[in-house]
Amino acid sequence: MNQTIEQHINHIEQEIIENRRYLHQHPELSREETETSRFVQEKLAEYGISVQTGFAGTGVLGIINGKYSGKTVALRADMDALPIQEQTDHSFASQHDGKMHACGHDAHTAMLLGAGYTLQHMRDYIQGTVLLVFQPAEEDAPVGGAQAMMDDGVFSEYVPDVIYAQHVWPSLPVGEIGIRDHEMMGASDRFTITIKGKGGHASMPQQGNDAIMISSHILTSLQTIVSRNVNPLDSAVVTVGTIHGGYRYNVIADQVVLEGTVRTYKQEVKSRVKERFYTLVEQTAAAFEGEVEIEYLDGYPATVNSPEWAENARHSAEELFGEASTPEVDPALAGEDFARFLEHYPGAFIWLGTQIEDKDEQMGLHDPGFKLNEAALPKGSALFAKLALDALDQLAKGGDDD
Repeated sequence: MNQTIEQHINHIEQEIIENRRYLHQHPELSREETETSRFVQEKLAEYGISVQTGFAGTGVLGIINGKYSGKTVALRADMDALPIQEQTDHSFASQHDGKMHACGHDAHTAMLLGAGYTLQHMRDYIQGTVLLVFQPAEEDAPVGGAQAMMDDGVFSEYVPDVIYAQHVWPSLPVGEIGIRDHEMMGASDRFTITIKGKGGHASMPQQGNDAIMISSHILTSLQTIVSRNVNPLDSAVVTVGTIHGGYRYNVIADQVVLEGTVRTYKQEVKSRVKERFYTLVEQTAAAFEGEVEIEYLDGYPATVNSPEWAENARHSAEELFGEASTPEVDPALAGEDFARFLEHYPGAFIWLGTQIEDKDEQMGLHDPGFKLNEAALPKGSALFAKLALDALDQLAKGGDDD
């Protein structure tokens, strides 16, 4: 089986890379993935794979029915890019100003297409159905595209018994796979705090109410939430990412706007942090006789793997790439829309090592200089195919009927 996967991947390896480069040159933002969707549909049709559309606007579903009846496994890739101006020396750099695939979704899409090609040519080995889910708007937190695809009936005809996704991971070398049995990624909430005071002349502060001063106390108070309200053995982050306020050096500001994010793993920790957030912001503003408006957006839930299917993925990776290919990894508090699929269906989210050869030059995800090692792409396609085949085999044997 592994040799057959390898043969098909070797045949299409260069096309996987070329597909990724084409998508990298033509990035599209969340909910604008029209051409990306068209490209995916044309490739699936070229490979002889049945296609359904109309999910979350630009979402695409590829359907591969095996020779034998059985269960259903879904494989998901996201398609959208980020509003970032690319700063790389790639010959295939983005051709669209202010748009870049800085999170590797171009690679995810290309790898799933490569896996689709492979699985379509291995239908005689497939006992069941494989769904190829190409999702839009993953970067559009807190709404995203996963729930919209489900709401639009992406799984109305075929319901996944297991669902998998993978993400390029620049801190892992090529050939290494990150898999955890439980938490992989965090819940990601967003907030905007608008602090209202009273403006005035800087030389007469008693006549105004300085919104900048109020904001500084709120900032300090927010940083006590994690240190004094969260168990040190749990994880949480409260970050203020932007501050906007003031007019000039000699004017007391009447308004300041803070924007930031809250990241957690456990639901009880998220609830506690949110409760303290509101209390501290409102009471601190009131203590200085200011007014405050809070917009708190509950974002993606934590991405939590099903232990059985994480172990199945670990076994698949080790069979393909060796026992040393699955090192122990810590979870990350970055958010991931795939979590919404995992709320409904068992499965696992996996990190694919894509570190470039000069790791000191490796930029992180969402950086304008982000690069990935394309040697990882055929490995990702092979792993996708292997995951599907092994999961269907496990399901046929009676694994995880819950």
